Amino acid sequence: MTRRLIDNEDPDRLYTVTGGRSRPAEDIFDLVTLIVSGCDPSPGMQSEHAKILRLCREPVAVVELSSDLGLPVSVVKILLGDLLDMGKITARHPSSTRIEAPIPAPDFLKQVLVGLRNI
Repeated sequence: MTRRLIDNEDPDRLYTVTGGRSRPAEDIFDLVTLIVSGCDPSPGMQSEHAKILRLCREPVAVVELSSDLGLPVSVVKILLGDLLDMGKITARHPSSTRIEAPIPAPDFLKQVLVGLRNI
């Protein structure tokens, strides 16, 4: 697959792709935000939106999407904002996927400490 160099991207094309916007309405995406598509592309959908939905059948980071699409991260964030507003994707930060273990009770920790001292 041949990739375009982002530095050589036609600014007029980027302007068209984003509808003239230079940033998303809400900046909720960072480079590691995971994106998952909730549906398949629909007929008549903007080609970049359709590509994102196909690429995100499994969780994909924003920075990976930027690389795969050959578009600047800022443009990808705008497109993701559109898809999020349409309810076509879900976004979550990787840290929100961690399962937080409950903190052990102090009595249990004391028993562990006594056990370690006895070794």
